[in-house]
Amino acid sequence: MFNLDTSLPAELAPLSWLIGVWEGTGVVHYDDAGTTREHEFGQRVSFSHDGLPYLNYSSTTWILDEAVTPLNAEAGYWRLHRPSLPGDPGPGLLPGVGDRPYPTAESVESLRTTRGDFEIEVALIHPGGVSELYLGTVNGPRIDLQTDAVMRSASAKEYAAATRLYGLVDDRLLWAWDIAALGNDLRTHASGTLTRVD
Repeated sequence: MFNLDTSLPAELAPLSWLIGVWEGTGVVHYDDAGTTREHEFGQRVSFSHDGLPYLNYSSTTWILDEAVTPLNAEAGYWRLHRPSLPGDPGPGLLPGVGDRPYPTAESVESLRTTRGDFEIEVALIHPGGVSELYLGTVNGPRIDLQTDAVMRSASAKEYAAATRLYGLVDDRLLWAWDIAALGNDLRTHASGTLTRVD
């Protein structure tokens, strides 16, 4: 059973079903220059908040082999996509001026699009030198994301674009991730099924 945190900022209500720690498994299936790279992995994902109108996100993965070999990690922030207002903190460590925007469920409803969803943005960083900015939508227990920008350090492997899909199905978090990388166009990369453990 999922209990809604009473300290949750109203802006996070559309994303509240993600909050918690999730664990499970997935599979990589990526066609690269005529070779299919395929393996199973374990994953632990955490979504939390600290009282501000965004979710903290972290993910760690490992190959399901005898050594339980670490695979990758990513971290970032998920929030509703809307203009910044004087009451929002930033830039840097500057506090907001005046009341915090969208303090009630009714005010958050004004952000709903004519399609019935909410626009969101997700900023992710990978330890291999890749940073991604996704734009997308949340509509009930479904999230669709597409990269708006990808930045790579000089030492990062080639990675150009991605899409991600998340959904809550029978109390499980299902996701799929397509990437354009290593000189390839956008194609199937990985998917997983996670269960809430905390």
